Amino acid sequence: MIVNLDDQSFLGLCNIAIEAGLIIKKHYKTKIDISFKEDQSPLTAADLDSNQHITKSLLKTYPDIPILSEESFIGWNLRKDWTTYWLIDPLDGTKEFINQRAEFTVNIALIENNEPVLGVIYAPALSVLYYACKNNGSYKLACDQTINSLSDSTKIRTSHKKNSDHFYVFKSRSHSNDEFESWVKNNVDDYELIQKGSSIKFCEIAEGKVDLYPRFGSTSEWDTAAGHIILVEAGGEIKSINDEKILYNNKESVINPPFIASCKLDK
Repeated sequence: MIVNLDDQSFLGLCNIAIEAGLIIKKHYKTKIDISFKEDQSPLTAADLDSNQHITKSLLKTYPDIPILSEESFIGWNLRKDWTTYWLIDPLDGTKEFINQRAEFTVNIALIENNEPVLGVIYAPALSVLYYACKNNGSYKLACDQTINSLSDSTKIRTSHKKNSDHFYVFKSRSHSNDEFESWVKNNVDDYELIQKGSSIKFCEIAEGKVDLYPRFGSTSEWDTAAGHIILVEAGGEIKSINDEKILYNNKESVINPPFIASCKLDK
C-alpha cells in the first residue's frame, strides 16, 4: 500500500480532506447557486471548488496515481485496467448541503485491486474526521481545522447485535423507496428508523450509534468506498443484497448494486 496509517503522508491525506471541507464550509449558509447535471442531480460551486483542491493536492503528492471523482469522471476505456487509484466524492450529500443540514461529507478512498484499502471522511459542519486503513482499524477525531497529529483519535467499533435485539436502522433521507420499507419489515423484527444523508451513515454504524443500513436506491462507487473501509475496519460489513462482495471499477457502470451495511451480527 502506498499510504500507511503511521506515515506522515496519511496525516497529509487527512488534511487534504479537512482543507476541502473548510472550502465547502465557506459556501455553507450563503446564497447557493445551483446547476443540474444530466441525471438531474444538483451541482454547486462548493462541489467544484472541493474537487479542484482534492485533485490538485493528490496529483502533487501522488502524481502517478490516477483519480476517479464524481466531478471529473473518467470513461471505462481509460480506467478499466487501473489496479490502484483514488476514488473521491468532493461533496457527498449535496442535497443536505443545499438544505443547510450538517450531514454532508468529503470522501477520499484508495482502491487497490477493486477493493478499498484506505478511507477518509470529513464532515465539516460537524467538525469530525473518520479514517481507516486496511488491517489497522477505524478512528474518529474531532477537529475544526487542519491537524498536526492523529494522536488524539479514538478507535471506533460497531455494535454487536443478535437478530432478536432492537435495531437502529438508517433510512436514506433523499432516496428511500418501497423496496426498502418491505425489506426492513420482512427482515427486522424490532427496529427504529433514523433518517440521514451522505456517507456519515457508514461512520455512525462504525462507531456503534446505528446498526443497519439497507440501501435499495441508486448509489455510485464514490458514495460508498471510503465508508466501506471505515465500516469494515470497525468490525462491520457491507455486502450486496445477494450477499456478494461490493467491488470497485470491475465494470463500466459505477453504480453499486443494492446493499446492506451493518454492524457485527451474530449469524
